[in-house]
Amino acid sequence: MPVKLTAATDPARPVHLVTRAGLAGLALDDAARGWVAANGFSGEEGKLLLLPGAGGDIAEALFGVAEQRGGFSPLGLGALARQLPEGAWRFAETPAEPGLALLGLALGGYAFSRYRKHQGRDIAFIVPEGIDGEAVRRRAEAVFLVRDLINTPASDMGPEALERAARDLAAAHGAEVAVIAGDELLAQNFPMIHAVGRAAAQAPRLIDLTWGRPDAPKLALVGKGVCFDTGGLDIKPASGMLLMKKDMGGAANVLGLAALVMGGRLDVRLRVLIPAVENATSGNAFRPGDVLRSRKGPTVEIGNTDAEGRLVLADALALADEEEPDLLIDMATLTGAARVALGPDLPPFFTDDEALAAALVVASVEVADPLWRMPLWSPYDKKLASKVADLNNVTTDGFAGAVTAALFLRRFVDKAKSWAHLDVFGWCPVEKPHCPVGGEAQGIRAIETVLAERYRR
Repeated sequence: MPVKLTAATDPARPVHLVTRAGLAGLALDDAARGWVAANGFSGEEGKLLLLPGAGGDIAEALFGVAEQRGGFSPLGLGALARQLPEGAWRFAETPAEPGLALLGLALGGYAFSRYRKHQGRDIAFIVPEGIDGEAVRRRAEAVFLVRDLINTPASDMGPEALERAARDLAAAHGAEVAVIAGDELLAQNFPMIHAVGRAAAQAPRLIDLTWGRPDAPKLALVGKGVCFDTGGLDIKPASGMLLMKKDMGGAANVLGLAALVMGGRLDVRLRVLIPAVENATSGNAFRPGDVLRSRKGPTVEIGNTDAEGRLVLADALALADEEEPDLLIDMATLTGAARVALGPDLPPFFTDDEALAAALVVASVEVADPLWRMPLWSPYDKKLASKVADLNNVTTDGFAGAVTAALFLRRFVDKAKSWAHLDVFGWCPVEKPHCPVGGEAQGIRAIETVLAERYRR
């Protein structure tokens, strides 16, 4: 981890978190106050000032934070990780939300360094008393896993590499993995996963990870693993493909969530299903107007090959649903409509389970992992009608695209006791204190909070 979280009692220099209004009341000697004035430090949010000691060494630091939480998240302390000099540090005064502040600090130290050298610094930060440092580390590492997977380009993160990542995670936690690949998908009745991925150089596959005692409550996680999306024969423009390495962001997020579930030893029978494909163009690519039969049975007319994610998810959801799980959650970078409605930072979720919806909303605020509920508006379901098949994979009017995509998926879930669909962006387009531009985990900390409340041993 870029910032080492430690419970060591070795001497550590203090960091004072100060607001503009609180700076005047901070207990500083005259020399320190003169230094603050000479450097023009006002407690501006995100600014760091190092204070020298008697011998000229760094004695302590001041870091500006917002006046109140309001629009500021404790995750804003991520900016501190990128500014502190090497060495051991501690909070001079325990912040109001120390666990989140520490997590923000850890997340802010992330850098994606697979393809270029990153000059990191050796920073240790003391975990405040009463805070579970191991839980903070586990959450940070799960986020880093998601970011690393999304940030890796499709040349190194195709279906085969995504399978390896799932196997590596399984090995770390004693889970099992089974994979159905290539034409075996047809033999085992996953026709839509096969159709979407068959044109690519790497064979499509369904990755199936299981963990936990067999008689525990069943938790199923399904993640969209489209490792690159050209749009298929309804090909995207060049500008539309620039970020399509992130179209496996749903798979990355469910792997991060699975890491939290297994690392936290939750009392569940976990099943993770990832349809891993590349939506490519070739002579055998599926076409607009084709009719595909799904695993569940309904036939689907292809109105647009660029709406492929819901097709592969449908077959995987059908499999998960067959086991009648207590809770089924899918995550996918599914629609641009979700971003038009809520922007990149606020993923919508859809569910008919009122208790689950309420718990997710509360948890998202509690752990600063924003989510927003959107409706499964049943009257729009008829927009998915087809004249030649049971349903179409797109609508003709373009309205409520995130809602109709969720309604499409709901067609393939009827046995699970509870189901939720998250339409995540999986990307941070503008640098934030806790996240550089690049892949991002969304919703997994909020979901973990709900799961831990239900299934903690």
